[in-house]
Amino acid sequence: MENTTMLAPSNISDRSIICYTPTMTTTSGVWQGDSPLDYSIPLFILQSTLVVLATRFFVFILKPFHQPRVIAEIMGGLLLGPSVLGRDERFANMVFPLKSAMVIETMANIGLIYFLFLVGLEMDMSIVKRTGRKAVSIAVAGMILPFVIAIGISHFMDYKDKGANDVSYVLYLGIVLSVTAFPVLARMLAELKLINTELGKLALSSSLINDVCAWVLLALAIALSEQNSSTLASVWVVLSNIFFVSFCFLVVRPAVTWLIKKTPEGKPFSEFQICIVLVGVLVSAFITDVIGTHSIFGAFVYGLVIPNGPLGAAIIEKLEDFVSGLLLPLFYAISGLKTNINLIHGTRSWSFIFTIVPLTCFGKILGTLITSILFDIPTRDGIVLGLLMNTKGLIEMIVLNIGREQKVLGDEIFSIMVIVTVIMTAIISPIVTLIYKPRKRLVPYKKRTVQSSRVDAELRVLVCIHAPRNVPTIINLLEATHPSKRSPICAYVLHLVELTGRASAMLVVHASRQSGGPALNKTQAQTEHIITAFQNFEEHVGYVAVQPLTAVSPYSTMHEDICNLAEEKRVATIIIPFHKQQTVDGDMKETNPALRMVNHNLLQSSPCSVGILVDRGLNGSNRLTANQASHQVAVIFFGGADDREALSYGWRMSRHPRVHLTVMHFIPGKDVTQLKTNDFNQLDDQRNIITNRIDEECINELKMIAANDDKINYIEKVVSNGEETVAAIRGTNNANDLFIVGRGQGNSSTLTEGLTDWSECPELGPIGDLLASSDFETTASVLVMHQYVAQGPEGEDIFVSDRPWQTSENFNTLRQQHRGRYAADNNDFKF
Repeated sequence: MENTTMLAPSNISDRSIICYTPTMTTTSGVWQGDSPLDYSIPLFILQSTLVVLATRFFVFILKPFHQPRVIAEIMGGLLLGPSVLGRDERFANMVFPLKSAMVIETMANIGLIYFLFLVGLEMDMSIVKRTGRKAVSIAVAGMILPFVIAIGISHFMDYKDKGANDVSYVLYLGIVLSVTAFPVLARMLAELKLINTELGKLALSSSLINDVCAWVLLALAIALSEQNSSTLASVWVVLSNIFFVSFCFLVVRPAVTWLIKKTPEGKPFSEFQICIVLVGVLVSAFITDVIGTHSIFGAFVYGLVIPNGPLGAAIIEKLEDFVSGLLLPLFYAISGLKTNINLIHGTRSWSFIFTIVPLTCFGKILGTLITSILFDIPTRDGIVLGLLMNTKGLIEMIVLNIGREQKVLGDEIFSIMVIVTVIMTAIISPIVTLIYKPRKRLVPYKKRTVQSSRVDAELRVLVCIHAPRNVPTIINLLEATHPSKRSPICAYVLHLVELTGRASAMLVVHASRQSGGPALNKTQAQTEHIITAFQNFEEHVGYVAVQPLTAVSPYSTMHEDICNLAEEKRVATIIIPFHKQQTVDGDMKETNPALRMVNHNLLQSSPCSVGILVDRGLNGSNRLTANQASHQVAVIFFGGADDREALSYGWRMSRHPRVHLTVMHFIPGKDVTQLKTNDFNQLDDQRNIITNRIDEECINELKMIAANDDKINYIEKVVSNGEETVAAIRGTNNANDLFIVGRGQGNSSTLTEGLTDWSECPELGPIGDLLASSDFETTASVLVMHQYVAQGPEGEDIFVSDRPWQTSENFNTLRQQHRGRYAADNNDFKF
């Protein structure tokens, strides 16, 4: 027999009796006359689907406003709960009846238990140890004033449940108002492009310490809650928790370490080992629930004691997406279902909300600002840091739910604090965006191309890495670029990490690897592999300086991080991997379609030249440091700025004693219509004339060098159309290790005619696309160069170079003076 009164979960009374039939789990089908919503599994599936759809809806709506995902998840619960749709009694009784509350809450709490286990697993305690007095002081100072405000407000506005302990009530309010949500803050910093700044790193350090303090306070609040009100019971709860934590660190941690050591390095962990660890989560949760704390505390501590390394990375990889994507939204939905905005009525309640939000924000900002000033942090940065530390999220919702379960917080204060949490988190990102503009530390620089970079000065290169498979070819490319005492190379190595909902991805940026400990997760393990490879490269090859960096961004804005870093570091060129990778059978397989968008956006907005590297190995098994290794490099030259950039890079490589350069210069046949150079009526014609003459100077200079250097081979190919061009390139007989080509072929479109008709990747240009296709049978890598061209005041292109006839904005003056300048510059031409 079932209870005939079906109310929203927020209206469940302590004395409500819910009757249901335990055997009504799965339905026999609608054809048998059964209603699916009378059975627990179909009903739970419907509820989960609605929760995910509601969450995704708000994620989509709030994305333009840069709101964290937690806001969308809470809003989804509010939409389905008694505040909006749940006000309709028919909807509440049909979709969220009281008889289903136990099932959905159980699943939500299982998801929460495993999510807290993952939080503990991902948290690197060594980061907290290395943060120093600055982060600790800011974290503690930022908590004190909000806590004091919570104490004051609790006396003036008493919303605690009847019979609740005053100390517990103050503790619950104080925790909610004073802590900072690390996962939410990390994602917000990444979206605001602050995660790699000193301010962002300090905010992350402080929030980590804040989280640790919050867990200690929460354990204390639970021990002092109403159901453990007697002094003796509270003492036993505290002692039991101390014993449990000690047992985990002294017994469980060594046992798991032994389990890890039993697995040979490089071998995946068995299903039995993973299962043992996951069962341990449930056992730990059970123990802490029995001793009177909360099941999530045991899961968190258990995750904390598992050593960072391959076991943790394997568990995170298998578990995190399912838990955070499906089960965790159920917890937020349950919080929303328990929240009834209709209970917030009257001037007193709304005055409480509009008083507590600014007071708490001001308290956090003031405490943080005072500490920041003591550590000589600029006032503006201190204010922004205080704002960021007001970010709320998961732990606040956990505290509110536990306080409600422990009968410390009533339904009205629960609803009020949920609204306060949403408001405080929602306003942070817009305010920070409005008031905080990072200082322009970018100094204008001229050497934005390889062609304009002097051969007797440092060459700055920004290399982007998506995965460890990109590393060997890029290292060989940098080594072949011939770093020397006269022309050293400074390589900024940027590991590009997609911004996801995982806090673990943010720790990749934040964690300092000076401790030498194991990686926290798979992403950081990849970062470690990349950094180690480039550090070995720096040690074994002279005159190379490597600076590893990490950028966490969504793919849609990843190019902005690359461009900002390129301008900040004043690099001459950016090298980024192609979005396709060659398979064993020779086909070019797309690894991630989003990477193509990154490359496309980068070409459009880069502050310097860009090279897209199609990776086919570049003798990845051999290094030029070994005397027997050598590289055959071919530059395909038609003309134009991009081809000159390719030629300049190839010429730099030719200076390496074990690099042999072949320049294939394609010249149009007599039957191809040439541009009339005596027509100066159009600006484009003037540009073409200058471009052609610059190309001619480059080739003449190269011929002179090739005549005296047997490592440089210059070949002229006379062709009349695209078909002859392809035939000539195919005639190289796979003798090269690397092709360097320009993205655009200048004025020689006739020589590539027809190639663009079947082009798969136009961003590579017709020749680059040909060489990168699966149809072109070669094992050679391809570097497609795009030269940076500045925009003049009226949108006209300005060639960037240290040659005066390439930098002038006045084409009419160029036309009159170019002959004299050619003669003057001929002796000191620099590629």
